[in-house]
Amino acid sequence: MYLIVGLGNPGKKYDATRHNVGFEAIDVLADRLSVKVSKIKFKALIGETVYKGHKVILAKPQTFMNLSGEAVHDMMRYYGIPVSNLIVIYDDFDTEIGKIRIRKSGSAGSHNGMKHIIYRLTDESFPRIRIGIGRPGPGWIMADFVLSRFDKEQVPAVIEAVKSAADAALCIVDSGVDLAMNRHNVKG
Repeated sequence: MYLIVGLGNPGKKYDATRHNVGFEAIDVLADRLSVKVSKIKFKALIGETVYKGHKVILAKPQTFMNLSGEAVHDMMRYYGIPVSNLIVIYDDFDTEIGKIRIRKSGSAGSHNGMKHIIYRLTDESFPRIRIGIGRPGPGWIMADFVLSRFDKEQVPAVIEAVKSAADAALCIVDSGVDLAMNRHNVKG
């Protein structure tokens, strides 16, 4: 069984913001797997399906970004999912817009949603897919930047990155994180 979690903030106010690309990746996965992510359980919207013989739970925590670990921890515990079968998709300002970066494990960096997940799980050895949102220009406060929307000319690249993140998540489920990293990581 796999748990694929996309990070974001609930509510229309946050739709299409940089911080919500994880939610967008879950929406792409839900569409591809013909599952609705609409059941409210564990402080998250979830949908359950089977992909290539693996039970897969798609989740969008509704706790707001900084408390994402609450929902993730409760789902992992309830379903008995090993930490290695957790895949988290989230925004990353250290990755170029339109690119994704997959890692087997590691620290949260400066991402508060990931910090909370690692804190609640007391483990950082799970795959993660970071979607590039670019760096803020001069004068931006980081909190305002991540809650801002992409410029019109950036949107096509972001849409492609979100689709690539969904592809990578399914590749991890089907073939493992090493192959997903080889196929989807930014080169260079």
